[in-house]
Amino acid sequence: MRNDTCQCRPDTNAETTSLDVSRREWLAAAGVSGMLGLVGVLGCQPAKVVEEAQKGRRLRAAFSNAGLAGTWNKLGYDAAKLWGDLLNVEVVWFDGEFNGQRQREKIELAAAEDWDFCAFQAHQIDILAEPCRRLKARGIPIIGMDTLIVPENQLFETGVLVYVTPDHVKMAEQSTQYMVDKIGGKGKVIHIGGQSEHSGAQDRARGFQNVISKYPEIEVVGGGVRWCDWQTEKARNTFEVLLEQTQDRIAGAFFHNDDMALACVPSLKGTRHEGMVVTGVDGQRPGLLGVRDGLLAATSVNPAAMIHMYALVIGQFIVRNQEKFDRLLKIVLPCPLVSKESGNLDAMLYLSDPKHCLV
Repeated sequence: MRNDTCQCRPDTNAETTSLDVSRREWLAAAGVSGMLGLVGVLGCQPAKVVEEAQKGRRLRAAFSNAGLAGTWNKLGYDAAKLWGDLLNVEVVWFDGEFNGQRQREKIELAAAEDWDFCAFQAHQIDILAEPCRRLKARGIPIIGMDTLIVPENQLFETGVLVYVTPDHVKMAEQSTQYMVDKIGGKGKVIHIGGQSEHSGAQDRARGFQNVISKYPEIEVVGGGVRWCDWQTEKARNTFEVLLEQTQDRIAGAFFHNDDMALACVPSLKGTRHEGMVVTGVDGQRPGLLGVRDGLLAATSVNPAAMIHMYALVIGQFIVRNQEKFDRLLKIVLPCPLVSKESGNLDAMLYLSDPKHCLV
C-alpha cells in the first residue's frame, strides 16, 4: 500500500544526503508542471498535496536572495510568489540589494519574527550565519538556495536542513569549453567575475580555470578573473579597458552571468574585437534571447525558478508533514548548456517565462 505522506529518510551511512535530479527527470517534471514534477520526484500524490495545502493553515515564509536588481534573482522572486500562492504560503521577501551587510541587517530583524520556514540565498558566505543560528535555536527550518550560507560541512549545524543548488563549477566548465572550442583552443580571452565572496562565483572561477588550464595557447587578458560584483556598469567599464589595452584581437570572453555579458557586447561593435565569442551563465530569458539573436554564443542554465520553487515546496512539506532531518539534504539541479546548436533553446525560453517559472 502506498503511503501518501512524503518522508525524508537520509542515508544513515553518509555525512550528507545528496539528491542529483537527472536531466531526463527534470525535463519530464518541467514538461507537466514544476510543482507537480517536484512532488512526483519526492514520491507524493500531486493532487492530494495541492488539495491539502489549500485546505490547511496558510504558512508564512521568509525569503531572501542576493538582489532583485538582477534578472536571475527577480525570476526567483517571481517563482517563490507564484508557487507560494498555489500552495497557500505567504512569502515575505527581504531584498539583499547586492550588499552583504544590508542583507545581514534585514535577516537579523527577520530572525526575531515568527516564520514557518525560511529560504535564503546568501550574497556572500558567512554573512547570514549568526541570524540563521538564532532561527535554528527557535526551531525554524531553513532552506539554503544556490549559494553557501556557511561552508557546506557547517550548513546543518547552522540550521540549514536542505540545500538546493546547481553545480556552479559545471556551469562554468561547459560554457567556457564551448567558447574554447569555438576559438580553436588558442588566443586571448577575458574572464569577468561576479562577487569574490559569493560561493557560486568562486566555483564559476574554478570551473573556468579547470578548462583554461588545459590549453597552453590561451592567454587570459589581465592575468585572471576581473571581479565586477554582478554590476553591469562596472563590468562594461572593466571590459572596455581590457579591450583598449590589448593590441591583438581578443578571441573570447566568459562572464559569470548573462546580465554582465549582454551589457558588454555592444562595446565590441566597430572594434578589432568584433566577432568575439562571448558566453555566460544563468540561461534566463534575456540571456536566452541573446543566444537566439546572436549576441551570446552560449549560456549555462542556472535554474532560478526551479531553485526557489523547490525551496518553497520542500519548506511547506517539512512544516506540514512535520519532517525531521538528522543531516543535511543536498539537492543538485541540472544546468544544461544552451546554444543555437544545442536544440533546447525554444524549450528553455518557454520554461523560463515568468508566467511559468519552471526553470
